[in-house]
Amino acid sequence: MRYNLTKFKEERVKLKLDTLDAKVVYHTYQDVELNTLLVSFVQKRQVLSTLDGLKRVNHVANTYVPSPLSEQIMTLEKYQKFQKRLPLTLGITPKDIAFMSTGVDMEKLAVCEKSYEDFHVCCIATGGARNNALRTGVDVGGWVEKSASFQVASGTINIVLLTNVVLTEGAMARAIMTATEAKTAALQDRDVRSTAIPQVQATGTGTDSMIVVSGTDDKNIIQHTGGHTKMGELIGAAAKTAVTEALRKHDDGELK
Repeated sequence: MRYNLTKFKEERVKLKLDTLDAKVVYHTYQDVELNTLLVSFVQKRQVLSTLDGLKRVNHVANTYVPSPLSEQIMTLEKYQKFQKRLPLTLGITPKDIAFMSTGVDMEKLAVCEKSYEDFHVCCIATGGARNNALRTGVDVGGWVEKSASFQVASGTINIVLLTNVVLTEGAMARAIMTATEAKTAALQDRDVRSTAIPQVQATGTGTDSMIVVSGTDDKNIIQHTGGHTKMGELIGAAAKTAVTEALRKHDDGELK
């Protein structure tokens, strides 16, 4: 099967982190126009993805899936094919990339970078919570994975977390916890409510994803990323700021 590799345009995302290239790529999938945040590395990076697990890759990405396409791929079998085929439309093999998808346009992404001495953290987030917010532990889940079909609402909070320093596998897992707590704090500050149970505050959406990318500076190998550590502080501050801005751009924009 041939894939359309047409890229309409690319827009650079300026980051302080070196040894990587970040851009929003405008391209197509099955003749539908979409766009993708694509972060590429000079050398392979260890990443921990809530979709792909632990991988060593040359690229991480967050892809905007507009409604015409999401309606085509929202069965388990079709989405699995989408996971395999989408990277090929960017000229990338699936094993060389970890990616997420969302109903939020990459033109509404938010970036926050935090530094302390020689530690640097960058969070790139997209966020929508108006139609898909929930309070974990309270809301009811309706999809059983063994079933053939599922539905993803337009609201999703996706986070790409980048560091310059090497994170151990444990530190990468803890970074997901720290960034998730920060995401929840952002939702609380905005008083976002569960879509199904508006009486309670939301902790996230039912489709949130995250990719944590370890750095290459092996002079600094970080084992702890909890809130009492300086690296955890940077991760939390960057994630909370980026998620807050992403929600403002998407959700507040839809209300206008």
